[in-house]
Amino acid sequence: MSISESPAPDTEGSPLQVDEMPTGRGRPALSPSRAGDFKQCPLLYRFRVVDRLPEVATQAQVKGTLVHAALEALFGLPAAERVPQTAVDLVRPSWEQMLASSPELADLVPDDEREAFLDHASSLVTAYYRLEDPTRFDAESRELRVEAELDDGVPLRGFVDRIDVAPTGEVRVVDYKTGHAPQEFSESKVLFQMKFYALALLRTRAIVPTQLRLLYLGSETVLTYVPTEDELRRFERTLSAIWKAILTAGETGDFQPKPSRLCDWCDHKSRCPSFGGTPPPYPGWPGDLPQTLPKFVEIAE
Repeated sequence: MSISESPAPDTEGSPLQVDEMPTGRGRPALSPSRAGDFKQCPLLYRFRVVDRLPEVATQAQVKGTLVHAALEALFGLPAAERVPQTAVDLVRPSWEQMLASSPELADLVPDDEREAFLDHASSLVTAYYRLEDPTRFDAESRELRVEAELDDGVPLRGFVDRIDVAPTGEVRVVDYKTGHAPQEFSESKVLFQMKFYALALLRTRAIVPTQLRLLYLGSETVLTYVPTEDELRRFERTLSAIWKAILTAGETGDFQPKPSRLCDWCDHKSRCPSFGGTPPPYPGWPGDLPQTLPKFVEIAE
């Protein structure tokens, strides 16, 4: 496996995210998605993590999950078998498996839209081959769940789409996106996610990945990022500051709304005070809050 840098800029219909949610009333953890929720709107974070209010999935999210499932299955095959037609042939079985475990997904893709939906997913899988050749290397890990805890107690959790390890020991983290690349490489949301995965690997494996790579299938572009340990240590302080703010809000129940143009796409707009709504009674923070909040360094990202 060779690792080369390719410039490119992220916006996508992300796959369905279930990994960061607490089980029952268990202890929440910080993930790229949940940290992004809190930065976007603390009240949105509360609705998703504390109240755990249901949300309506979109076709784009379901399609993202389907493409991820097909590519995960692809790397479960011997390298010589990972040819384009085999990848396309994995789309329909992956869809059937998704329906078997979550029959309600069928309501999001009506019968008269099913073929077009599957064809588009197949075209995204085909586009993947214009970005890299999976017959030339093996993946060390697929859909890897990572959990770590920072020195000051911040719990990290998430799933990494793929990890590659070169014969020379270089580590590459790969994330698939089914949408189009962002206009600016400095897009904070993209950089935040990439640094998060790099820090998780630093914490769990005591290594700094040689490269983090985002594959945008919708626009057939690649965004790469080469982290440094010093940068990741600074980013660790950023996560600590975010987690401190979350715990403070969790202790008081004061999750303030933060209106923006993204509110038009929010499932909880009718409950938001900024639009005349009323949130449900605060149920309290899931799990036990620490007796005293850890001492974090406050920094601006």
